Order: sequence, then structure tokens, then C-alpha cells
Amino acid sequence: MSVFAIGINHVTAPVAIRDRLAFPPEIMADALRDLSAQPNQPEAAILSTCNRVELYLSGDIEPAAVSQWLQQHRHISAEDLQRCLYVKRDAEAIRHVMRVASGLDSMVLGEPQILGQLKDAFAAAQSAGSLGQQLSRLFQQSFAVAKQVRTDTAIGQSAVSVAYAAVQLAKRIFTDLSKTTVLFIGAGETVQLAAQHLVQPGKTSVIVANRTLARAEELAAVYGGVAVPLSELATVLPRADIVISSTASPLPILGKGLVESAIKKRKHKPIFMVDLAVPRDIEPEVATLDDVFLYTVDDLTTVVQENLKARQDAAVEAEAIITTQVEQFLAWQRERDAAGTIRDLRDNWQQIQDQELQRALQRLAAGEDAADVLKQFGHRLGNKFLHAPSEQLRADAAAGRSHSLDAVRHLFDLDATSKADPLQNS
Repeated sequence: MSVFAIGINHVTAPVAIRDRLAFPPEIMADALRDLSAQPNQPEAAILSTCNRVELYLSGDIEPAAVSQWLQQHRHISAEDLQRCLYVKRDAEAIRHVMRVASGLDSMVLGEPQILGQLKDAFAAAQSAGSLGQQLSRLFQQSFAVAKQVRTDTAIGQSAVSVAYAAVQLAKRIFTDLSKTTVLFIGAGETVQLAAQHLVQPGKTSVIVANRTLARAEELAAVYGGVAVPLSELATVLPRADIVISSTASPLPILGKGLVESAIKKRKHKPIFMVDLAVPRDIEPEVATLDDVFLYTVDDLTTVVQENLKARQDAAVEAEAIITTQVEQFLAWQRERDAAGTIRDLRDNWQQIQDQELQRALQRLAAGEDAADVLKQFGHRLGNKFLHAPSEQLRADAAAGRSHSLDAVRHLFDLDATSKADPLQNS
């Protein structure tokens, strides 16, 4: 049976299309059961994230039929879907799932969140009863590959977002971030992302200052912090060990004098400041103050670029690991496919053997000579079993199809047998 990966991602589809194709958790189970009930009843799993929607299938399916199912199920036109849809099959699909699990196909190279999302997709498919032996094996092996990639390469060791780079720099100054007080200036997406990386809920003290107090209160509530208007910066700044600022202000919010005053009140305890705004929120002259460590977007971008290069180098190692694992999965598939043929061969032999054994037992019961019965039993058993393959070999030879002759010589090791010492077994 073939394995398919059919879907869209952040490279092929804009966010508007990804939103329309997304499978919310409340409809996932029904969607999986409906998908696995399609003709030929394929194994099925669905991965739905903000950056991708992918169907993983195993069975004798037609991609066009799956595409039509997507159109109907998510109410999207064929034209919109076909512009974005990709179809990967067999080795390409297997490699794709392993690359997704390892973070090699993500918007942020090497990000670890996708592995958890893939595990959730696996669990949902298990719960819906839409998995079989092949997809179960593929998921389990993909999880193992992702773990090996994380262990054996440096794919996840370097910060490749500005917000995360700021957090990594903060850890160089404060060994235990849970004991720090963090002041966030602004409440937009960049600050929210930095907070996700930096704050340990229930441990880190959080202050959010924003021009609109209501938005500051929303963010502060997430982390059990306090919110203040920008007008109170001078009051809260001396309490801050770490300052992360990103606003849309056209002029600096923190000047040298304000920060210098805060340092004195802190009795020269160091303060780590990250200015993620463009134009700047913090005057450049603040960097000249003792006990202040100030980093700007440009500083962090340089760090990110260096780290991205490190991840790209690690990704080359990861691809080599995945290539080996794809071959292992394909070998398992081939062994699994061979099992059916081996079973049929043994069943055929058993049927012939049972027939001839019954015949021999009847002759013995009739009082015929045992030696003659056994001789005839062996002769008839061999002739019956070899009749069909012998006829097929003759037909193939007459038609110039030598591959079956070569295969038989290999399977039964006939060349080695013909070269054996004829007196060896005498």
C-alpha cells in the first residue's frame, strides 16, 4: 500500500487559505472517521496548525478524490485549493513526515513545537480509530527520528528569532531568570513573543507598561503581573532587572537621565535592556552607562543570522539521518509486502501436502506396501508443487523473460547446489 502526504503549508498557501482549510479540534474526530471511510478505507491522520494542514494517508487512494474531499469538507473551491496543494507519495511522503517531525520543514528551522503538534495528530487519529499498521509505524519512527536529530545535531541549540535571542542573552547575565523582575514596554506581538520565551509563570515578576492601559492589563493578567501606564515608567524602572521594549513611538521613551536615575536607586545592580523597536525606544547613549547592558534589533539580528547559519549546518546532518531512516522504513515496507507472498506460498504447499498425505494414508490403510506408498507420496508431492512454477518458467523462457529464471536460481541457490560435491551427501 502507498503512503501519501497531501496538503498545504506556509510556503504554498497564504494565511487566508490556511485558515479556511484548518481543522478545529471539535471537528477533527468526525473528519478523520469520514476520511478513513472513503473508498478503499485508507488509514488517515490530519495535522492542522497555523502554518500547515496535511493529510497523511495509507492505502490504494486517488489524490484527486482526496482533493475533492477537502474541497467539500472545508468548503473551498477547486481553483483555490489546487494553487496551493502538494501531493507526496511513498518515499517522498515518508521523508516529508520525518522532516516535519524534526522541524526541517518549519517556518523557523528546527523549531520544536511541531513535534508536539504531530504527536497530538497521532493521538487524535488513534482515538478516532483511523490508524493502521503502516501509519502507526511511520509516526512512531518519525518521533524517534526527531529525537535522534535533536540529540545528535545542534538543530535546536541556537536562537533564530529576535525575541528568543534576547532571552538567550538575558540568561548570560542572570543565571536564574525566575528570580528576576521583567518590565515589558509595549504590549504588541513582539513583546508577547518575548514574554512567552522569558517568563516562568508563578516565578518571574512581570510589569507591563503601555500607552493603552487596557492592553497592558490583558498581557499582565496572563503572567500574574501588574500593568501601568507609560507615565509611570520612572516609578517602576528601578524595580526592573530586565527591560524589553517594543512600541510604535516615533521618539525614544527611555532617555539616559531616566535610566541613570534608576541605576542609582538600584544601587548599581545590573540592568539588561533590549530595544526591539524601530525607531528606537531607548536612547543610544544609555549604552554608555555602567551596569547597563543594552542591545538593539541590529545587535540581535546579527546573533540570529549567525545562529541560523549554525542551524542550517546542523540541518545537513539531520537530512543524512533522515535519509537512513527513510531507507529503514522502506525496507520494513518491503518485508511487510513479502509476508503476504510467503504466507500464500506456505498455504499452497500445505494444501498440496494435506491432499497427498490423505491419499497416502488411505493407501496404507488398504494394506499397500509402506515403502512404495512413501515413494509415491514424495514423488507426487514434489510434482504437484513444482508443476505451476515449471510451466511458468518454460513460458517465460520461450518469451525471452529471463528475470524469472534468474530469480528462481537465486531463491533456491541452484548455482551453489550444482557446484556441490555429488559425493558430499552420500
